[in-house]
Parts: sequence; C-alpha cells; structure tokens
Amino acid sequence: MFYPRSSFAAALLAAAFVAAQVSAQGSSSNSSSKWLTLSGNAPVVVARGGFSGIFPDSSSLAYQVIALTSTSDVIFWCDIQLTKDGVGWFSIDFTTSDLANVSLIRGILSRTNKFDGDALSIITVQDLTANYSPPGLWLNVQHDAFFTQHKLSMRSFVLSVTRSTFVNYISSPEVAFLKSVASRISAKTELIFRFLGQSDLEPSTNQTYGSFLKNLTSVKAFASGILVPKSYIWPVDAGNYLLPYTTLVNDAHKAGLKVFAADFANDSPFSYNFSYDPVAETLSFIDNGAFSVDGVLTDFPITPSEAIGCYAHVGKNSTAQASVLVISYNGASGDYPGCTDVAYASAISDGADIIDCNVQMSMDGIPFCLSSINLIDTSLVAQSSFSNLTTSVPEIQSADGIFPFSLRWSDIQTLTPSISNPYSSGSELFRNPINKNAGKFVSLSDFLSMAMNSSVSGVLISIEGLDVPGAVLDALDKAGYRNQTLKKVMIKSANSSVLEKIKGNSNYELVYELDENIRDATNSTIQDIKSFAHSVVVTRTSIYPESGSFITRMTDIVTRLQAFKLSVYVQVLSNEFLSQPYDYFADATVQLNSFAMGAGVDGVITDFPKTAAAYKRNKCLSLGNKIPIT
Repeated sequence: MFYPRSSFAAALLAAAFVAAQVSAQGSSSNSSSKWLTLSGNAPVVVARGGFSGIFPDSSSLAYQVIALTSTSDVIFWCDIQLTKDGVGWFSIDFTTSDLANVSLIRGILSRTNKFDGDALSIITVQDLTANYSPPGLWLNVQHDAFFTQHKLSMRSFVLSVTRSTFVNYISSPEVAFLKSVASRISAKTELIFRFLGQSDLEPSTNQTYGSFLKNLTSVKAFASGILVPKSYIWPVDAGNYLLPYTTLVNDAHKAGLKVFAADFANDSPFSYNFSYDPVAETLSFIDNGAFSVDGVLTDFPITPSEAIGCYAHVGKNSTAQASVLVISYNGASGDYPGCTDVAYASAISDGADIIDCNVQMSMDGIPFCLSSINLIDTSLVAQSSFSNLTTSVPEIQSADGIFPFSLRWSDIQTLTPSISNPYSSGSELFRNPINKNAGKFVSLSDFLSMAMNSSVSGVLISIEGLDVPGAVLDALDKAGYRNQTLKKVMIKSANSSVLEKIKGNSNYELVYELDENIRDATNSTIQDIKSFAHSVVVTRTSIYPESGSFITRMTDIVTRLQAFKLSVYVQVLSNEFLSQPYDYFADATVQLNSFAMGAGVDGVITDFPKTAAAYKRNKCLSLGNKIPIT
C-alpha cells in the first residue's frame, strides 16, 4: 500500500495523534522547579516556518501540523519578504498576483519531496494570521537594507501588520531597522537582535556580530533580547564534540536580555555527545542546572515541546512512568562497539532494564558475546595477525569471513573491537568516532557476573546453533541464575528447536524471534508459537509497515500475540533519523512513543538504551486522562 502524494499529509496528521500524546500542550505552565530563564517561565518554542522539517517552509501544511505537535503557546515564525507591490512574501521581481499559482517546495533537498508542489501556495502574513490564528507571531526581517535599496519599505510593511495584528516578536540582524521601529510598536512587542556569524559585519554599524558580545548592555538600548546560533552557547570542536558552554546566556540575562537559540533541526547532524537524540540536545539548552535559554527556534517544534513539557526537571533517578522494558541491543552499541565491556557498562549506567548477549563459541569452546558470527563485522581482525584465517562457509554467509570457531578465546580477547555504523554510507552519520574502537569483548560468564552485580533487572541471551544451549545453561548455573528470582533470564532464538531444547531444562523466559511475515500469521500459527515460547520479538515493520519511508498502517499483530499471553518486544529502535520513517519527525522519542503507547508493546530492543530509559521517566506518561486530546 502506497499513499498518493495528497494522502501523505493525512498519514502524518494521523501519526501526529500518537506523537502529540507526549508533545506537552500544557508545557507553557511553570514547573515546580524554577526555570533559569530571564522571566522564570518555561522557554518558548518558535516554529520556523511552521513544521518546516517535514513540510515546505511556511506552507499551509507546515502551520496546520503545529497545533497537533507543539506547546499551546507555540510561536509561529514568519520570514518576511516583499514583492514589488509591497506585500509580504517572495521576491522583488514579482507581484503577489504573479505568485498566486506558484507552489512551495522543500528548502532543503535532503528532506522528503512528497509534499513538493502539493497545491501548497505561498501565503502572506495576513493569510497566516487570518487562517491559522497563531498563539504567538514572530516576524523576522532579514534584509531590510536590501529592500530599501530597491525602494521598498520593510519598516512600513511591518508597522502596518502591527496595527492589525498583535506581533509578539520582531527580529532582525540590522540594528538600524530595529531602532527605526522601536518607537512605533506596542510595548508588549519584543524586539530581538539576530546575530549572524561572529565575524560577519552588521551593516548599519559596520561592527562584527562577535563584537556585540563584549558589550551586551549596548544591545539592551535597542532590543529586549537576542537570537543566536546555538554554537554561540554550546560550541563544538573539530570532531563535533561539545566544548564547555559559554557564559553568553548568563551574561545576557544580567544585561536584562532574553536569549533565543537558533538552528535546531532533527535531521541535521549535531554533537555526538547527544547520541542522535534531539530531545537530549534541547535539554542541554534549557535544563542543565546552569542556565536556560528563553526560547528555541526549530524546524521540528515537537522536539522542544517534548523537552520542555515532559523531560525538563526530571532526574535520572526519577520513578519510571511506563512499564515497557528497555532491552539493550549488543549493549549501548549506538555509543560503543557492540558486546564490549564498555557497551554493557554504558547500557547499565544508561538505565537499561535488560542487557543482552548474542552468544558465539570460540574454537576452544568458550561462549562469549558477539553481535555477528563474522569477526570482520565487529572488530579489526582483518588488520591483525589473524587475517590469514579468512574462509568461506556458505552455510553461514555468502561472503568470506573470519569466524569465532577459528580462534581461541585468548586470541579473541586480543582483538580491537569496531563500532557499527549502519547509517554512515553517504550520510556521514557516524557513531561516536572518538570511541569507535573502545573496550574489550567479554565472555558469557563475565557478562553474567556484570549483570548479577548491577542494577539491571535481567539478561537476554541470544542463541542460534543447537550446540550452544548446553554451554549457556552451564554458564547460567555457574553464575547462580538458576535458583534465584532477583534477575530475570530471557533466552532468545529464531530457531524453535533451540527453544524446545531449553524448555525442559529451565524455567527461563523463552523468546522466539519472528520475521516480518508474522503480521499475517493465523491463530493456529500463534498457538504453535505459544507451545514453546513465552514471548516474541518482532520487527518494527511487522507493527508499522512502511512504503517510501512513510508508515502505511498499524497492524493488529501486537494485540493478537498478547491475546495468546505472549509478551511482545520490538527491535531494533535506533536514534539516527535515517533509521526512521518520516512519520516520527526524525525524533527517537516519537518513535518510542509510537511503539510503547501507540502499539502497546511490552518492551523495546534498542542500541541507544539511554534514550529509551529517559522516555520511561518522562512526566507526561503520568498524566493519565489528563493527556491532551490532541
């Protein structure tokens, strides 16, 4: 099933229903913890051109979707352009009549083209206020000097708008423009000085924008706030890791200036410190214990809405608000090489409920954890002294490889692990490069010991070969798991014979890994599974089939499996936006919520357990019937 172009909007609006359950419509109210903003109130969300991360900037759809996915006091951002007849929006070479039949397209070509030219006409400021009733309005005047040179008055146009519509904010990177309108606007309209690059020259003063940072009190003379690129506040080094935050926000607040941070976009790579979690990035600007910006300018308004309304002022040790299990995928393999000591330590620290071990066997019969049976996939073995062990085993895989059964465990321990980068090809979405070869591989016995002496509630052990169950059961016995109830033990396999073999020898939870076709399974097939398994693992697309990077529907497979008393876990949920259909708005939180609340799964298997654990703690999940109907 593939939606025609005009139906994609309906698909996204339907997805927004699920997303909006954590979008914090009520986040404008103050939290019991005081915000470190200038006013002490929650930061505001400023939607740049509406929901421009998915829909064409400043289109009707971009503005419509905001109501479903943002705070109740969201600010609609409008970049003002003037036509030659002096009406807002486009170029000086056209009149509004010339542009009446022109359709909008995406401004960033890497984004979906499914809405390009979809009868989305250019709209004026008057259209915006009349048809969409924005809770707040922000007019940005980027090129006043340019329009003045062409005998068009941006000042006159903006003032005419303020006479008919209340404008919350007016911004410009030109000091002269802000000064020219200051005495003619309402005292409630805030003038915001927009900073460009630090070495760029402000045209009316011929000073660099960076020089204004040294004298913020001078800015207070013509503006009540500043809008700065987020790098002014949290700079990054050449490797895209965070440097210490600057004093800009606190300095501006001391000068009586509000601070708005710009350039937030979920589908643009940001610092590796945030593990591709845009909510985590937003929180670093609004809830870090040292300062809070007064607002954020974003292409994806749902994300700061979640951060402000659901995640801010929620500590790492706060009580979980959802029962969904967070199960690691090769440990925290989104941040470290999978199945290494550091990946498991990180998963535990991140708050995973269950850590996992995919068992392989060494030549000398030692069971250990490894995400792939081919060591070339997970280590630098091809660059080691064992590179001559490359061999072909067609029964395992078509390509040549170096396999664990060719090396002793002592040899495997000397190998350098390598992080997985499943979304790096052509996109530069690499995972934590500074730690791409960190850690050491661990034996099953060491893994079990680590879990037993940690905060996790259990382990998930994956087995494929029929010769492995005995070694696994023996390791579990020796580690003290058989006759205890403190730690949950789950044994997973895609081979029903493996589970049948274990079934009579333990009371562990047996987990059957299913392929995508399970969504069409008959009741008799499910009953069959119930005879040898307690739970199942399904793929994401078994629940939400996709076509053209959009979800086509939600199946009933979760409720059908649960009707047979089978717990349902979904895999694999990753943070990178390229791993997700557009319906999740390039936001891992929306993806998690879609499976946890939308589909009602019992657990999620993820290579970024920190994000999933934080989701479980978000305070919006405790609202019950008070979750906004939108």
